[in-house]
Amino acid sequence: MQQSDFYGEIKRVVKSHPATDNDFINRFSRGDITEEEFKRFSIEFYHFTREWPEILAKLLVSTENEDDAYELTGILVSELGSGDSGKRHELLYRRYLRSIGFKPEELVKREQLSTTKGWLDGMREYFSSDHAKALGAEFALENMAIPMWDKLLPGLKIMKERKYKDMDILYFTFHRELESTHEDAMENIIGVHSNDQKEQFISSAKGMLDLEEKFWLGLSDKK
Repeated sequence: MQQSDFYGEIKRVVKSHPATDNDFINRFSRGDITEEEFKRFSIEFYHFTREWPEILAKLLVSTENEDDAYELTGILVSELGSGDSGKRHELLYRRYLRSIGFKPEELVKREQLSTTKGWLDGMREYFSSDHAKALGAEFALENMAIPMWDKLLPGLKIMKERKYKDMDILYFTFHRELESTHEDAMENIIGVHSNDQKEQFISSAKGMLDLEEKFWLGLSDKK
């Protein structure tokens, strides 16, 4: 299988995975969630937003290939505001939280749901492991992002119209516009070549998405 064919096939696997096509996120996209589920989403997703740069840095420092590291650095710099600390992505999310009545500083040390912790710890484990496994996990995360935003944004707009008139959704709209560049960066990564590396890449990509699916289902009242 040619390298381009390999990445095309794994991208199709990623985009059809229930990580972005499950009961919770589908209900969210329709605005068919309870108030408690909406609040739970807002809080738990903040844990991801806060911890993601640190998790991504783990992948960067363990990346051997300089070209791969170059692309990953671009993604990390973007997360940190591309040179403008006031545009750090976590700060955009804090604006969202305040606009719906939360105090971000009170949520920083709030205990995570076990499914949230499992997802974030899983990222750290994959990103600190073998290079092919780490790249597979990152490839999965970056390529599931657009389908995820395309489910979240309609639901947020419904909630904004329904109750939260002052909701600031810039964090979400900004990321939807940005994600195509992150996907492109992953396409440029040298990545994996041997059959063994490809198997590790696929395994970790699927494993990462399995954890994300559990994250979404963990937000549901239907447990």
